[in-house]
Amino acid sequence: MSIQNTLEMDFATELNKTYRMRVYEAREDLTSAEIAAVMDDIITKNIFTTNGGELTGKLAARIVSRETQEFDLT
Repeated sequence: MSIQNTLEMDFATELNKTYRMRVYEAREDLTSAEIAAVMDDIITKNIFTTNGGELTGKLAARIVSRETQEFDLT
């Protein structure tokens, strides 16, 4: 059995759309301050291009955990 943690970060764009960025295998001990700082850095450096235009603000962030269980079918 394995558990995968994914950090999802939602950003506002200049065309009033939402852009979601995912970071797979995120640390379980991330804090809201760390996530907010990274999101601010991403917005400030303007390094991602989206269909909705430039990223302009932070909307939400969450850790999504997914548990997978494999079965031996032989």
